[in-house]
Amino acid sequence: MPSANTPTRTLPTLHEFFAPGGILARSPLPYEHRPGQYEMAKAVERALAERRHLIVEAGTGTGKTLAYLLPALRTGQRVIVSTGTKALQDQLYFRDLPFLASLLGELRVCYMKGRANYLCRHKLYALTRQPVLSGLEEIDEYQQIAAWEKTTETGDRAELSALPESSPLWQKIDARSEACLGSSCPDYRRCFITEMRRRAAESDLIVVNHHLFFADAAVRAEAVAAPDAGILPPAAAVIFDEAHEIESVASNYFGRSLSNVRIEDFIRDADVLVRGKEGSSQIILLAQQLRERARMFFGALPQEGDGRHPFANREEFLESSGDLYLAVQTTLKLLEAEFDRLDEIDEAQGLEARAAALRSDLAYLLEARVENMVFWLERRGGGAFADRDRKTAGVSVPEEDPSHRSARGRTSSPQRAAARSTFLQATPIDVSTLLHELVWDQTPTAILTSATLTVQGGFEHLRRRLGLQETRELIVPSHFRYDRQALLYLPPQMPDPRTPEFVEAAARTIERILRITRGRAFCLFTSYAQMRALYERLLPVLDFPVLLHGSAPRKALLAEFRATPNAVLFGTSSFWQGVDVQGEALSCVIIDKLPFAVPSDPVVQARMKAIEENGGRPFFDYQIPEAVLTLKQGFGRLIRSLEDRGLLVLLDPRIRTQRYGQIFLQSLPPYRLTQNIGDVEEFFAAPEEDENGKGNAQPSN
Repeated sequence: MPSANTPTRTLPTLHEFFAPGGILARSPLPYEHRPGQYEMAKAVERALAERRHLIVEAGTGTGKTLAYLLPALRTGQRVIVSTGTKALQDQLYFRDLPFLASLLGELRVCYMKGRANYLCRHKLYALTRQPVLSGLEEIDEYQQIAAWEKTTETGDRAELSALPESSPLWQKIDARSEACLGSSCPDYRRCFITEMRRRAAESDLIVVNHHLFFADAAVRAEAVAAPDAGILPPAAAVIFDEAHEIESVASNYFGRSLSNVRIEDFIRDADVLVRGKEGSSQIILLAQQLRERARMFFGALPQEGDGRHPFANREEFLESSGDLYLAVQTTLKLLEAEFDRLDEIDEAQGLEARAAALRSDLAYLLEARVENMVFWLERRGGGAFADRDRKTAGVSVPEEDPSHRSARGRTSSPQRAAARSTFLQATPIDVSTLLHELVWDQTPTAILTSATLTVQGGFEHLRRRLGLQETRELIVPSHFRYDRQALLYLPPQMPDPRTPEFVEAAARTIERILRITRGRAFCLFTSYAQMRALYERLLPVLDFPVLLHGSAPRKALLAEFRATPNAVLFGTSSFWQGVDVQGEALSCVIIDKLPFAVPSDPVVQARMKAIEENGGRPFFDYQIPEAVLTLKQGFGRLIRSLEDRGLLVLLDPRIRTQRYGQIFLQSLPPYRLTQNIGDVEEFFAAPEEDENGKGNAQPSN
């Protein structure tokens, strides 16, 4: 799909830009010609020209963003770039694209987030007329937002640096689609979503994240979707950076979900938008009735503690508690009818649609019989670790966007409330067919890239999981000298991590290693419980500043880690990827276990069962490849530049003692490998000389 304004100027060729002595070499950036970067750029340009799909594993340090951005801009057509994390989305829009613009001239680019990131002026004005604020904190936040609304050009909450991520007030006034009036809204022309769509329609390059892309794809897949629900314009190509995240994110948005949090949102919005208006009294009474009945319904669901559990006994639940289910459905139906009567209230139509969506999702989750769907429930107690370890289980959590909801109103993150939350979920067991039909067949060119896409040098696992049937492939090795820059230490005589002896042995080994490295380390864990156990054992004996995942927001912890000499950070899943700490501050990455998905997790369990029923081997066809990719991501935190040097440690002896351990070793970059602690001490004892005899100075205190 051509963009609104096809470029009249000619952009440089790839050779003119990437070749030694070319435009990039003459730029202010420290220049080093990277043959792999040029090779990737040519492959991307060829795929775009020939309308073919392409998978590229580009090792860390390749410079892959420039390798796909320039070919995308040279097409003269609209291209969407989708990233796995907000950090990379910000890097592309605020660093890489301005750098390209400084070399190429003005670029028509647009930055798009999920609708919940943007202010709804209509809701803000409604709240001004009928304030429903809880305490002095919300009143203060309201005053800040009301003043900011008069000056902001984007309405993006990221501009409000002082606003807490979990602000309850923001949830009352964000622009999520299920409360949107669309073109009938009196503030439609001044709407920030309208303005964002306009900018996108005029742009050659649109930078989004996977959550927004697949939320939009899910809406387009629904025949009954509201016409204004989707926000992405047609494009000639989509480039997925951090493509290893696609399956987990797509699984969220091609499934269904309903929570007590979402119902409370609906009740709150109904109260704010209709209170005080003619005919609203019955709605207020029904909304309170819905709150009471929903609490009884969610309270009656199986009580198995916090975490994720199968919900295979839906029929038994309906037999024992069907009256509670029907009570919620009946109240929602009555609310629909009441909203339908209020034609004179603009908000009534949107609220009617939301009540219908809640009723539809609840019916699906309790009554639907779908082969390719696993039904499960999750209880979250709130607090810092409400999302812990979901990525290990194969379901992503959009940490960069804590208030993001899909266009159908599913809540993607529980960080919005500290109270106990219950989520009913339906997740596709296999998204390959859905992706093939809804994305790959509908997109002329799809480019998938990441530093971690292959297992044992091949893309078979990725292609199978994502339904990529016809695509070109390219592996671009990193130009880092891993055999000189990194040492992989596998401690001998470690007990099996499934035994009680492991924690004590791990504590002794970590303590010894940290004394050699003088801190400056990430200790990454596959579970919160393991992290906490080792943190509590090591905190009294370590002489270094120790930071704990969950004690502060991730961004704040990373900033403190970078600024604190000799710091040690204990982290779980969210620190395994999307984290970039260059230089001396991070000289060691320690991983406790091979990151196998938890086999009792309902989604993992269903996927393994499906593989077995189709004649496959679940452990080798699913668990091992997924663990390989996660391990590559975790180790990838260490070497981020040609100047970095450091130590990688895996405490799990199964990589040496089990035959499948070779699959992991053969999939990792060519690190220098040792089981001798003396090699570790030597590695940190003297500077390493490069090929020209120039020493890489060792990190110092």
